[in-house]
Amino acid sequence: MKLRGGDVVVRALEDEGVRFTFGIPGTHNTELYDALDRSERITPVLVTDEQCASFMADAVSRTSTGVGVANVVPGAGVTHCLSGVAEAFMDNIPLVVLTCGIRTDTGKAYQLHDIDQLALLKPITKAAWRPARPEDIYAMVRRAFALARSGTPGPVAVEIPANFYLLTHEMGELVFNEAPPQTPRASARDLEAAARILTAARAPALYVGNGARGAASLVREVAERLSAPVATTIQGKGVFPETHPLWLWSGFGAMAPPFVRGVMSRCDALLAIGCRFGEVATGSYGLEPPENLLHVDINGDVLGKNYPVRLGVASDAAEFLRGLLPLLGPARRDEGLAAEIAAGHRAVTDEWQSHPSADRVTPAAFFAALQRAARPDAIYATDSGNGTFLAMEHLRLAEPGRFIGPVDYSCMGYSVPAAIGAKFAHPDRDVVALAGDGALLMTGLELLTAASYRVAPVVCVLRDRELGQIVQFQRTSLARDTCSVLAPYRVDDFARAVNCEALSIATDKELQEVLGRAFGIARGGRPVMVDVAIDYGRKTYFTKGVVSTNLWRLPWGDRLRLLARAVGRHVGAAFADKGAPRPER
Repeated sequence: MKLRGGDVVVRALEDEGVRFTFGIPGTHNTELYDALDRSERITPVLVTDEQCASFMADAVSRTSTGVGVANVVPGAGVTHCLSGVAEAFMDNIPLVVLTCGIRTDTGKAYQLHDIDQLALLKPITKAAWRPARPEDIYAMVRRAFALARSGTPGPVAVEIPANFYLLTHEMGELVFNEAPPQTPRASARDLEAAARILTAARAPALYVGNGARGAASLVREVAERLSAPVATTIQGKGVFPETHPLWLWSGFGAMAPPFVRGVMSRCDALLAIGCRFGEVATGSYGLEPPENLLHVDINGDVLGKNYPVRLGVASDAAEFLRGLLPLLGPARRDEGLAAEIAAGHRAVTDEWQSHPSADRVTPAAFFAALQRAARPDAIYATDSGNGTFLAMEHLRLAEPGRFIGPVDYSCMGYSVPAAIGAKFAHPDRDVVALAGDGALLMTGLELLTAASYRVAPVVCVLRDRELGQIVQFQRTSLARDTCSVLAPYRVDDFARAVNCEALSIATDKELQEVLGRAFGIARGGRPVMVDVAIDYGRKTYFTKGVVSTNLWRLPWGDRLRLLARAVGRHVGAAFADKGAPRPER
């Protein structure tokens, strides 16, 4: 059977259930785009920048059971998309990067776009391959999907030479019969040891990451059997329902409110499952697990990496929990714990509500109004910085895949293209981008794509005219800001330029009415940007925890030097500014 490589790639994508590819066509892959155009099952989406293509594909993977596909040209197409690939790699998100290579049949050097793409991609992918023969294409593309999903998920890249697309080749039968990789499973001995530790504990607790999203119902069963409080990682938000009486917080330790620290101070056995104890998830390693730490992850390399473990088990989360449940004995009852947690959440809410902004939008009021206006299954895409931590602390989500954000790589510009990708995957659901006004400048032009395809997220621009998270760190520790105040721009003009509707919210009083209008516009198929005059005056628990953790970690001499400098600058600034109006920004 003679076929061009593009027809084979499309057949492989169709057999994997792919519905969209994201990218920009170029000289080397026009034949692939021609084959995609003939497909009745795949829509090739034209983006404005390949970084956004990888973010869109990432969001498809985070919010669905499918694997997102970035389809990029050689050279600049690859280098542009690297940030999104690295985000997927560090956040453990399955992704397939289809890149094209230069011609391998001419014997000529210095070809257009000729760089060693696989060398660039290998450090930020699970694998980066190039088929040696056209007849290898089908199996290699299918193998890329299998590897991207297996074990610890992540991106896989396949580079297909341009001549494999341009010329026809004898392909043979297009089949893929490889068995999926073996999933590690806990031994009976490990399960029995885990059960002994947990049942003997007076106050066991769970710490759950996104690696357990496929075992959400089992996590709930184990928590209820043990009457154990549950904290999640940031990426694990929603894996345990945040309306459940045993849900604590996204994180614990210094990055969490006092009631969470109080509950976890009594914890004498912690089951951590589907997580890595990474820097962001732990608030810069600002938590202290108990001596009886049971760490379960599908990747054995992460066990005990940052914290010593009593028991480390390499296992799929669902397999481990399914084997553990019969060994835990009868369910415990601790009504006092549920009452303590409920009182803690009420205290946090009361604290937020007791400090409304005088002339801007209070974060607590904004997120409460946002969830009232959005449908219950809405998806929220955050960006690097303060917006992620505000959303993490304020949103209450009942299932995984509804909170997506750049966490361990923390790439600015994620939210807008990710929201567009999520909306492609879920056209009937509300999708919200929570974009900082600095991050919007990086990828906001991708709303042209959304408008042209009538893919309509609600983009809330959290507008403080500064790089909010960084400026908080600078002013707290340095008493000044450097290169963190943005040049002024108008969101309404930006929206008109990208064919979107524009709304604005200046104070809390406008929230419900304007957000209701915004969702009405988006549900009608038109993207809308909402300029939200957010008040970042109160720091998140996360920010306060990270600052405190890092300060107390320093040697005494450096700690005193930094404190003296900050106090001196604050006092000097107060005298210099006394009576002077703060300039408009």
